[in-house]
Amino acid sequence: MDETVAIESRSEFALWAIERAKEIVAQEGTALALAARDMDEEGLREAGHKLGGAISEALLEVFDGLLGQDDQG
Repeated sequence: MDETVAIESRSEFALWAIERAKEIVAQEGTALALAARDMDEEGLREAGHKLGGAISEALLEVFDGLLGQDDQG
């Protein structure tokens, strides 16, 4: 996700988090579910790593945004 989002309240953050989680599950969760269904251990491992990476990336997006706010304040 390359666009910057301005979050000015707790409720805006909650909405952003919900939408971001939906995106992550739609993109990465499907591969994890399919690998589990197929009992594909390598696929599970790979999909799990991708899911974890997507979650980490989303958290870093927020952290980077908070750092940007500190610079402006």
